[in-house]
Amino acid sequence: MEKALLDFVIAKTQDLLAAPSACQEVKAAATAWLAAVGTEKEKEETVKYVAELEEDIMPIDGLIAFGQTELALSIFGAEGVKALQAHAQELKTSGAKYCDCPACAPCKAILDRKAEIL
Repeated sequence: MEKALLDFVIAKTQDLLAAPSACQEVKAAATAWLAAVGTEKEKEETVKYVAELEEDIMPIDGLIAFGQTELALSIFGAEGVKALQAHAQELKTSGAKYCDCPACAPCKAILDRKAEIL
């Protein structure tokens, strides 16, 4: 991977790791990938990392569905859920395919460059 692309993926991976909404599986894959950078395992871990990103990024319709659950209500409260649902509908109307939370945004940024990365 060329240095500029590697630096980009490292920066986005650090953003992902800092996101409170990132799940443990993607954090584990991100951590394993970072540890493998510059080693003989880098390519193997890159493939695993990209696969995990694809699995964990939330499609916009999934975000909309999540906003209608009891879990969302328990996390965000009634007003927070209303705001989440409104935001998700705005995203969908604008043509977004994925959630734009602090975890999904770096996932999308990395996946947008998947062809270059792999």
